[in-house]
Amino acid sequence: MGQQTKRGFASALALGAGLFATTAWAQSDITVAMQLEPPHLDPTSAAAQAIDSVLYSNVFEGLTRFMGDGSIVPGLAESWEISDDGTVYTFKLHDGVKFHDGTTMDAGDVKFSLDRARAEDSTNAQKALFSAISDVAVVDPLTVKVTLSQPNGMFLFNMAWGDAVIVAPESIENIKTNPVGTGAFKFVSWSQGDNIQLARNADYWGTAPMLESATFKFISDPTAAFAAMMAEDVDVFSGFPAPENLPQFEADPRFQVLVGSTEGETILSTNNKQPPFDNVKVRKALAHAIDRQAIIDGAMFGYGTPIGTHFAPHNPAYVDLTGLSAYDPAKSKALLAEAGYPDGFETTLHLPPPSYARRGGEIIAAQLAQVGIKAEIINVEWAQWLETVFRGKNFGLTIVSHTEPMDIGIYARPEYYFQYDNKDFQKLMTELNGTTDPAKRTEMLQHAQKIIAEDYVNGYLFQLAALSVAKAGIRGLWTNAPTAANDLTAVSWE
Repeated sequence: MGQQTKRGFASALALGAGLFATTAWAQSDITVAMQLEPPHLDPTSAAAQAIDSVLYSNVFEGLTRFMGDGSIVPGLAESWEISDDGTVYTFKLHDGVKFHDGTTMDAGDVKFSLDRARAEDSTNAQKALFSAISDVAVVDPLTVKVTLSQPNGMFLFNMAWGDAVIVAPESIENIKTNPVGTGAFKFVSWSQGDNIQLARNADYWGTAPMLESATFKFISDPTAAFAAMMAEDVDVFSGFPAPENLPQFEADPRFQVLVGSTEGETILSTNNKQPPFDNVKVRKALAHAIDRQAIIDGAMFGYGTPIGTHFAPHNPAYVDLTGLSAYDPAKSKALLAEAGYPDGFETTLHLPPPSYARRGGEIIAAQLAQVGIKAEIINVEWAQWLETVFRGKNFGLTIVSHTEPMDIGIYARPEYYFQYDNKDFQKLMTELNGTTDPAKRTEMLQHAQKIIAEDYVNGYLFQLAALSVAKAGIRGLWTNAPTAANDLTAVSWE
């Protein structure tokens, strides 16, 4: 009897150990590293993509949302009806949605969010997304009616942006440090300079995420990024900043390398109002002084697609206009002489932290020097870039990747930081917004690409590749980046 009991106890122990091993193997937390830390945590009042990279879809949700393949699907809106004339959208909201503080999300919150975004004193970085809205009315708690001043073929697409997420009046005061959304994960803590912690939202209205918790860790230095990943201190590095190390990860069975496309047009942004860049010949000279492939090879180790306009090559409406700004230093020098600068000139080149800017900037400065343009490199952190360049417009040149989806409309905003003011382009964008016919929209978008390419508004460099490294057992990560996001809602461990 005693022997049997012992044997039974040993079996129970073995079974328990087996259960423990299985449980331990099914990991339910994840650490995602990123190069950039958000300046604050309100996606509705800043241009910094790092905010969306942490919070989009995880903590905050909009009426519609992007999926990893770029498609737009219902979000907090269960369904919608569009009036025959295309000006009235009636959204039916999901029932039983709660914010993380326990308050109910209803039509009143949608009205508050959209009215706040389009208000006179709005600090929303993409205020133009809401410019077509003339009225937002609460029909009942689960129905909201949005009236547009004219039809807008991009309206449902616009509502999927991180800048259009739904927020609540009850928690708006502290949103920058304590974001309260409706998403599958709740904000837990932010150790500035180090990490942000999220935890599964037990009361989530949609499909529950498989992960219980997530940590976003900020590692700005490419060498440290490589070391952290190799040591397996982090599980994923989103936007891996050292592309030269990717072959090592590809050869290591512990890791998977995800190479996809982004919406990131990487450009040599030019201050169109500041002499000498207010002269189209100077801007054209700038374009011909740049060897795009040398920048892609030198800064991105071959990852990236050359572009000749502000449009993503994977978009069906893309026109290849790279020929308009082919590398031709002799032509560049001739144009500078025609413009009255036979000996070139001096300017500033502000470079934010990402590798594409810092590494690319060194290469571009050397290329510009070959034609007599002396660009003084000024390395800036994102907060300084937003203050000096984006808001202050106090710059000559800068390098930045515009990761917002389908954002050619920024060229219709004379107050935007590169200060391009073209009435014909503005008129075309107004007409585009009012057009719903897909063939006509494509035609207009192609015309728009040509206008800005022929005006050499900016130096169009390349489409940023989405480069991430992850541990081999992780599933459900986005390969492509149709918007800035690390959507963890469908992520799991094998």
